[in-house]
Amino acid sequence: MSHDIAPGIVAVTVVTIATLLIGTWGLRFSRTTSDFFVASRTVRPGLNASAIGGEYLSAASFLGVAGLVFTFGADMLWYPIGWTAGYLMLLVFVAAPLRRSGAYTLPDFAEARLGSGVRAVCSVLVVGIGWLYLLPQFQGAGLTLRAAIDAPEWVGPVIVGLVVLANVTSGGMRSITFVQAFQYWLKLTALLVPAAVLLVVWAGDGTPGGGHQGGWSMPLADGGVDGLYTTYSLIIATFLGTMGLPHVVVRFYTNPDGRAARRTTLVVLTLLGIFYLLPPVYGALGRVYGDELLAAGRSDVLVLELPRLMVPGLGGELLTGLVTAGAFAAFLSTSSGLVIAVGGVLTQDITSRPWSGRRLDGITAFRVGAALAVLVPLFVAIALPHVGVARAVGLAFAVAASTFCPLLVLGIWWRGLTDAGAVAGLLAGGLGSGAAVVWVLADGSAGGRAALLLSQPAAWSVPLAFVVMIGVSLLTASRVPAHTRRFMVRLHTPEAVQVDRGPM
Repeated sequence: MSHDIAPGIVAVTVVTIATLLIGTWGLRFSRTTSDFFVASRTVRPGLNASAIGGEYLSAASFLGVAGLVFTFGADMLWYPIGWTAGYLMLLVFVAAPLRRSGAYTLPDFAEARLGSGVRAVCSVLVVGIGWLYLLPQFQGAGLTLRAAIDAPEWVGPVIVGLVVLANVTSGGMRSITFVQAFQYWLKLTALLVPAAVLLVVWAGDGTPGGGHQGGWSMPLADGGVDGLYTTYSLIIATFLGTMGLPHVVVRFYTNPDGRAARRTTLVVLTLLGIFYLLPPVYGALGRVYGDELLAAGRSDVLVLELPRLMVPGLGGELLTGLVTAGAFAAFLSTSSGLVIAVGGVLTQDITSRPWSGRRLDGITAFRVGAALAVLVPLFVAIALPHVGVARAVGLAFAVAASTFCPLLVLGIWWRGLTDAGAVAGLLAGGLGSGAAVVWVLADGSAGGRAALLLSQPAAWSVPLAFVVMIGVSLLTASRVPAHTRRFMVRLHTPEAVQVDRGPM
């Protein structure tokens, strides 16, 4: 590459050092197992919302949205719309009751609501979804370092994995909260400042359009029934998948109470809405200035390359350094949240059980679980470097929408849910959407309706999970747990009016 790699090296170095320093500072507040898992449930809405924004705005948000708009047009705006609206669904159906459940993880909630028989299935799904979501974070890091400093694609995943592992194992959730809050504002600045400069350059050029004006809004598929199906499937996955993402849900356990969880969600909606105004700007400008990237099939790095294409010389390199810093922060923050969530489940269900004849203490077991949470997707990312960033994230949303969304919605709002119904629904939705994941990772490229259904499974896998979960529960109504009424009252009664009335 002919460009100067110094700004990219400086950007990655500064973000890495800042992340480690803030994490080390946060370590002062991490002393107990509760600190490592849920920050002792003391994170206030403003800080928590910034941290959620930091971990939720991943590689797909920072790089993928702009690349999709650049390649396919305005129809791709369904991605950021769906990812933001998912928090509205979370606010309405899940946030406050889930916090009142007192659980640490999704498997904890399932066990408290339905008994221990559901826990194992939930644990496997949390780990699978977490690893699937970590995969594009590591791949995005490889793309970023290749574009910024011409590094081999394996370097980015290794650096992100090591930094995240160092931060998570040193301070857990308490430490990572401060890191992720900082990284949200860094990512916003890293997109906002260059976007403002590039819009000024575009206006000064007097070139309001580009070579792709005629094909600005291309359908998500080839049009007709297929295109309509793909659009609706994408909407279902993004709207309903958010509430099933383990790294998102675990954040609501850190709030002091249900009211704080709702306030956190409202602030998150604002922060996400502001952020998602920016990637489409890069996608639109790419249609004016990025023909060579499109021709080379490098749309995923549009955000990183556009400043150099529009602003020659030192100015373009400095802007590139800034967006590189934001991109790297995106990978670090989202990966940290996922490792916390997956590591927590691995800790409770694997590493905290008798190990080599003895039981590990809580913090040591968490560190072992976090290491497993990083290493598996890291090796997969290095072995499969060419799975599309946004595509992998979309599949993670589809799996989450097909499994934990029905479990949470029915578990919180329907007394008739049974353990048998929950397991059957989780298996139906998980196996259905999981088949799509296997097909995509195997580089499935065949055409036809079967390929369409596998590439966007949410439109059929989510209804399937709901129907099976409800149907089997009705057939096994005698298995409704005896404590269901008491547990439902706990979920839906604000903490301010909860009093000890004895057994219900």
